[in-house]
Amino acid sequence: GYAEFSRMFWDGRVSQASNGDFHTPAGVQLPAGLSGPLAAQAMFPVTTRLEMRGQVGDLDRFGVPNELAQPGDEERPAIWAALMNRILAIPEYVSLFQTAYPAVAPAELGFQHAANAIAAFEVAAFTSVNSPFDRYVRGDDGALAEPEKRGAILFFGKAACGSCHLGPHLTDQLFHGIGVPQVGPGMSPDEPEDRGLARVTASQTDQFRFRTPPLRNVELTGPWMHDGAYTTLEAAVLHYLDTDSALRSYDASQLREDLRASHLSDAAAVEALAASIDPLVQAPLTLSTGEVADILLFLRSLTDPGALDLGTTIPASVPSGLPVGD
Repeated sequence: GYAEFSRMFWDGRVSQASNGDFHTPAGVQLPAGLSGPLAAQAMFPVTTRLEMRGQVGDLDRFGVPNELAQPGDEERPAIWAALMNRILAIPEYVSLFQTAYPAVAPAELGFQHAANAIAAFEVAAFTSVNSPFDRYVRGDDGALAEPEKRGAILFFGKAACGSCHLGPHLTDQLFHGIGVPQVGPGMSPDEPEDRGLARVTASQTDQFRFRTPPLRNVELTGPWMHDGAYTTLEAAVLHYLDTDSALRSYDASQLREDLRASHLSDAAAVEALAASIDPLVQAPLTLSTGEVADILLFLRSLTDPGALDLGTTIPASVPSGLPVGD
């Protein structure tokens, strides 16, 4: 939930340039008035059939056909308009929007206004700045134990993790290939490989490059890597000791049973991934078991206690009357 992020999604499909221009899959269809990249990002899950929009023929819980599925996949303005029609048919939502946007008439409200509200909520609810590491940086020398301090020194020193994981959010917001095994359904049935940034830029040199993730609360965000290839934080860290070997020896049995067959283990797929590994992480790294343990302790020191229970962010009810689940 950090407003400072300028690139969204693992493949960077939503970003904002230094001049304020947005680069998104919608191109010129993207409406004006978005508050920043977080708001721009919020415009897209609702347009994706597999995430939120659903399929033609779906019925809602009241047995009504899903009108949001009717527009074509590239007809994003029609999707956003249909969604706002659904939202503004609920009087309480109209009242809430009028409170949030008193200068905007209901007839002029677009999904960009909802996206701005979503972004504001994300910043308010999910910004974490009170981890032990934060407190240590602010001058509380007792906030980190000695093993955590050793882990930090290794992280930013010998292990060179800080080459990419740097700054206040421990990310350079750039894209790197680190040879993560390909698991999961990919981007579509016809595209089982997730090509990362190359899917956005169409550049061969960007094959299998993914955005460096921020590491705040990283122990809570498993499974790890862009596709969830590693089911423990330790396994994700160990990958970096020898990225090429970790790619070639990957054990898919750690995955949920229904995902194991999705591992792309054929020679061509593995060689393509190996060829994309960034020079920053190509050379094997020698760390002792104790040093790995210290790095893991440091990573866990990035957890804000407030992030351990996000139950307070879940409303008791919503204006639509739909059930609010766990």
